[in-house]
Amino acid sequence: MELIVLWDIDHTLIDNSGVSKEIYAAAFAALAGAAPTRPARTEGRTDRLIMRDMFALDGLPELDWSVVEAALARAGEERFEDLRRRGSALPGVREILKAVSAQADWVSSVLTGNIAANAHVKVSAFGLNPLLDLSVGAYGADALQRPDLVAVARERAQRLRGVRDGAPVVLVGDTPRDVEAALATGSGIIAVASGIHTPQELVAAGASEVMPDLSDTAHLLQILDTFAAR
Repeated sequence: MELIVLWDIDHTLIDNSGVSKEIYAAAFAALAGAAPTRPARTEGRTDRLIMRDMFALDGLPELDWSVVEAALARAGEERFEDLRRRGSALPGVREILKAVSAQADWVSSVLTGNIAANAHVKVSAFGLNPLLDLSVGAYGADALQRPDLVAVARERAQRLRGVRDGAPVVLVGDTPRDVEAALATGSGIIAVASGIHTPQELVAAGASEVMPDLSDTAHLLQILDTFAAR
């Protein structure tokens, strides 16, 4: 039974310990010539949306996206060692990614607001990249709004891995935006309360499966199996 599992990164797979907001601030400063007046608003938003809003809030014109993406990539690469030193993979992440990657008919990748370069920085900082099929993931440069990333990942899984059209998709994430993206696209959702949002907030957003974190490998596999069987 085929299944596409798409993991969020920040606060779902890893704790970035504030490095993410430092990346946005550094990229903004490199482009604007001054620090932003307020920190980036993230919470499941895409990098396109985050950076557009940072410029708008400071009364600056939006720059060409290719220039912004390059600045983000440089800032992320420069903070790889900071991330590895200060951050961590979250509880159970390595075990569940290994278990899912061992399933012959499943594709396990990411759906993240990060651009692809910084997604790679974040998972490789903690040795998670061999456990994920990053080539079929969907990233913050692929769309402005998170729900639109689901179709991107689905198309890549079909084209690059031969996954059948209509194979079920499950998102795993820690914010109401992850839940909303799943509900808007007919995908399954496993919400984890490992970020700033409480289980009650995730349930209120519409999540039927809410976990405190990803440490219960056996239970998570059971839930994923039920999605694969649909």
